Amino acid sequence: MRNKILIPTLILSALAVFFSFRYLGGDDPKTTGNEDENKVILNTVMAVLDKGHFAPRAIDDIFSQSVYDKTLENLDYGKKFFTQEDINSLQKYRNEIDDEIKDNSLEFFDAVNAIFVKRVNDAEGYYKAILQKPFTFNGNEQLELDSKKTTYPKNDAEMKNRWEEYLKYNVLAKYIDLKDAEDKKVKDSANYKAKNFATLEKEARDNTLKIQDRFFKRLKKLNDNDRFALFINSITGTEDPHTDFLPPEDKKRFDEMMSGSFIGIGASLQQQEDGKIKVAAIITGSPSWKQGHLKADDIILKVAQGEQAPVDIDGMETDEVVKLIRGKENTEVRLTVKHADGTTEVIPIIRGKVDLEDTFAKSAIVENKGKRIGYIYLPEFYADFNGNGSGHSSARDVQNEVVKLMTEKVDGIVLDLRNNGGGSLTDVVDMAGIFIGKGPVVQVRGSGNQSVTLKSQASQPIYTGPLAIMVNNGSASASEIMAAAMQDYGRAVIIGTNTFGKGTVQKLVSLDQFVNGDIRDQIIAAFNKAKGGDAQYNGIGSLKLTIQKFYRINGGSTQLRGVAPDVNLPDPYEQLDNIGERKDPAALPWDKINPSEYSLWSAPPALDFLRKNSEKRVADNETFKIIQQTGERLKKQQDNNVVSLNEAKYIEKQKESQALSKKIEDLDKIASPITVSNLNADMSRINVDTTSKAKNKDWLKALQKDVYLSETANVMFDWITTPTNVVNIKKTTLD
Repeated sequence: MRNKILIPTLILSALAVFFSFRYLGGDDPKTTGNEDENKVILNTVMAVLDKGHFAPRAIDDIFSQSVYDKTLENLDYGKKFFTQEDINSLQKYRNEIDDEIKDNSLEFFDAVNAIFVKRVNDAEGYYKAILQKPFTFNGNEQLELDSKKTTYPKNDAEMKNRWEEYLKYNVLAKYIDLKDAEDKKVKDSANYKAKNFATLEKEARDNTLKIQDRFFKRLKKLNDNDRFALFINSITGTEDPHTDFLPPEDKKRFDEMMSGSFIGIGASLQQQEDGKIKVAAIITGSPSWKQGHLKADDIILKVAQGEQAPVDIDGMETDEVVKLIRGKENTEVRLTVKHADGTTEVIPIIRGKVDLEDTFAKSAIVENKGKRIGYIYLPEFYADFNGNGSGHSSARDVQNEVVKLMTEKVDGIVLDLRNNGGGSLTDVVDMAGIFIGKGPVVQVRGSGNQSVTLKSQASQPIYTGPLAIMVNNGSASASEIMAAAMQDYGRAVIIGTNTFGKGTVQKLVSLDQFVNGDIRDQIIAAFNKAKGGDAQYNGIGSLKLTIQKFYRINGGSTQLRGVAPDVNLPDPYEQLDNIGERKDPAALPWDKINPSEYSLWSAPPALDFLRKNSEKRVADNETFKIIQQTGERLKKQQDNNVVSLNEAKYIEKQKESQALSKKIEDLDKIASPITVSNLNADMSRINVDTTSKAKNKDWLKALQKDVYLSETANVMFDWITTPTNVVNIKKTTLD
């Protein structure tokens, strides 16, 4: 079997990259045995970037400015530590970091690190003093939550004022929560005497104090090495958003994440720049997925063990939150989360085994207006890592599902790639062959500007009927390659929203292999002296490095722009500027190369016809109307992210978002025009036990309520029943 080429977000282990530079140290005058570990890390990272990155940037003043800005942002995202006076003192370094790197100097890092440590100590005094006095919430103060729209406080006095506004906002939010709880108690019991304002405000301040104590405890746990890692990531982040420095501990956590099944809820967590814990992804088939309410991009506010009092996790580290969420199988954890639309919800989830089997391809039958549509769900492009054909392969599994659906005599097939972040490139190529037969699928170009075209070797397609591919802004990398190829051939209609735009490949590189042996021995000796003989030295870290770029067979890159759907469906996040690859100014640009030689599909979909019919239905669909309103509201909130510190105005804004969420919940209860059922071939597997039956029932129920799948089924009905006088036109243009 051919080797599998893997292209996930974090690692590309099967693609090789060869570094021609010599080991650092020894004969290099800039790297001597007397230099500390940080300088060795800096030199090694810069050498690997220079020789191994797909498009290394020039080390000049523009590079210096980017590293300077990113370092300040990484250390003080919310502008609650550095004053403008501090920035003025650091400004001299803005155009000097490139020269420092060349001279093997860490003067800027040492300077900014010393100021930051001092300012953290100052801020600790601010919040403790401010939270000793009660707040009132009847004034006209406002707080800008978007730190990019604020300036640094001019001096210490303005910094204290900023902390007061920030803390007042947090106390107000907590006070409203406590007051809502009191109102509910009064409603449930006529004899209950509600706590007064002073009592609730005091409780809210005490709670906020505990949160800040935890936050500053976490800040103070960061040592010079941790802050130096942030500085190095400011350098790698200047190259592109997917090149990262991983210190040994981060690499260890990465390895643990890549291991097998576990007992939990099946939610991947991520700590944001502001310290909030965000849900990065929901694992398919997991307890969170089955419960249905927890979503990617939700912010976790509190964690409770069943009916016990919830713990406010603001200021906690991700590891601490994971420990609270995980527990024994069949026990309940309750998460209080803030959804992307601004509403909050308490979500009860029963912990269970997170089984990776649930991430494999599976299918169902969608019946719509008398037509039977085959539906294939593919959460990722997984590969046969054993290399002997005994393991799972997404291409092989999808082929099996296609054959089963053809046996069911479906009228069309839908391949769902929503929120599919990528995987095996080889499987993308093989999967494309199921639908097009033999032909080019994607072009791959390395740093030497030499491109290779990867082709499907299938002698003929297995399935030749109508095909739709569902995508959204979470469809990335391999998903974009598949959608782009089917679009370029005119083989499928792409339905949904614009994809993520990640058209690059990463490889995880251990930095220790490039460090001179004598210097490594000195580093280990220094480590042992500092940590003691029992501590284990784990190296200087690794680099996740961008090494290649993908191009469509029509010549255009999937990088940055992603894949635009043929039939666009409303999405609440499509108007936001911080979604997808485009959110980072360091993202590699879109470009194009020469197209491959390929032939258009003989019977492409009538895209104009399908698009116009869909637009009419979407315009009349109440759920899509609410989704559009939600998108407009989120965009408005992003453009004007100012909150009132007045209780009445704050509650008024909350009610607006809650009313919108209530509409979506009500529409969710309305019966869908489609029906979803299992394939006959799957029933013996599904009926194996009660757990499998329940899991399958939940899956079918979720599909039944999926408004995007419902509209995709309508588009497929239009294609299947397209009048013979409608001309199928396939246009390929590149800007």
